[in-house]
Amino acid sequence: MSGTFDIEAERMLLTARVEDALAQAKQYGATACEVAASASQNMEVSVRKGDVDTLSQSRDQYIGITVYRGQRKGSASTSDTRPEAIRATVEKACDIARFTEEDSAAGLAEADLMAREQPDMDQYHPWDITAEQAIAYAQACEEAGLAVEGIRNSEGASCSTSSSAAVYGNSNGFIGCQQRTSHGLSCVLIAGEGDGMQRDYEYTSARDPRQLVDGQLIGQQAADKALARLGGRRPETGRYPVVMAPAMARTLAGHFLSAIAGGALFREASFLHGALGERIFPEWFSLLEQPQLRGALASSAFDGDGVYTRDNCFVEQGTLASYMLSAYSARRLGMTTTGNAGGARNLRIDAPLTAYDDLLRQIGSGVLITELMGQGVNTVTGDYSRGAAGFWIEDGRVAYPVENFTIAGNLRDMFRNLQAVGDDTDVRSNLHTGSWLIDGMTLAS
Repeated sequence: MSGTFDIEAERMLLTARVEDALAQAKQYGATACEVAASASQNMEVSVRKGDVDTLSQSRDQYIGITVYRGQRKGSASTSDTRPEAIRATVEKACDIARFTEEDSAAGLAEADLMAREQPDMDQYHPWDITAEQAIAYAQACEEAGLAVEGIRNSEGASCSTSSSAAVYGNSNGFIGCQQRTSHGLSCVLIAGEGDGMQRDYEYTSARDPRQLVDGQLIGQQAADKALARLGGRRPETGRYPVVMAPAMARTLAGHFLSAIAGGALFREASFLHGALGERIFPEWFSLLEQPQLRGALASSAFDGDGVYTRDNCFVEQGTLASYMLSAYSARRLGMTTTGNAGGARNLRIDAPLTAYDDLLRQIGSGVLITELMGQGVNTVTGDYSRGAAGFWIEDGRVAYPVENFTIAGNLRDMFRNLQAVGDDTDVRSNLHTGSWLIDGMTLAS
């Protein structure tokens, strides 16, 4: 597949489109303009019980144009990249800008903040794989899971690969390019029968296909996780210590990031509005952003405004040290951009790590949360209530699976009551973290 996506040719073509759109916007009377263009090629196959379920190959293109007439803003986009379509999109954006209200914070980021250097982030590793080979990988993954005793059925296994290029430019003279690949393999299996059936999944993903976990191991792990959920009970209502498995801990960190994002702050729609400098987490906990780590999942030399990215410390020894701001949200707040237009990149926790088994021993009796359901999180107040499933911990060991209960608290309390971070670090996402031990949450059956 990789041979049909010429990354250098795509980069040059996208750059030309961006430069053309910028020039046209100036001709139409825009005082400033920014353009984002991308192209990607994707393949995904899924199999179920050995048979091919789906096979899709696609090529996507996009160009988004934002123009400013003074402090009036207009945006338009298209997937049609013919010159006449781009010209029509520029004209549409300019027309929209004529009718929008003035916004004193609108405009490009300052020219002296543009990323002057763009080192190679080592994120482009195409996978030279055919559809037939991808099918075979998925089949082997599923077959390994189905071979585990107690697995009764499958919802399928999938294998995917994607190559993409993206170019951002603005009328400050900035042009930046990102080129990335993404590959993955996953499996969903079913254990048990009748009303006692349980499902679970496992996956692997990486920029470099050589870093993918062996597919047969993924299938076996999916099977083990599904089997472990058989015989689930409802826990007794009460207040207990809780261990959030890494994927669940990551959602809590995500709520924190949403609360310190500029958009929520200037709208006063965050429970952390005005909390800069306050103690939010324990003193031993820090949260860092390292956006220019070579080879890391979310590395980038520039943000969505073209501003250079830099290391940020959002939580320093438990204290909220920085908000997460774009150029626009920074202006609304009377502050300076943190280079986070488009979000945070490569988040890392700086904290002493506790061996996972010791983490369980610390809680004695409590619950390990491995699944969360529903959307019961109020980012204005911090109130938290979600459906959950996982395992009951007794005498520091997993005793039996639990399900069909609600876990509730307040995010401020949950962050403050964080007792430890486990060494079972999951590195498959933008945020690397192990399990979180939180002292005291309410469980309701």
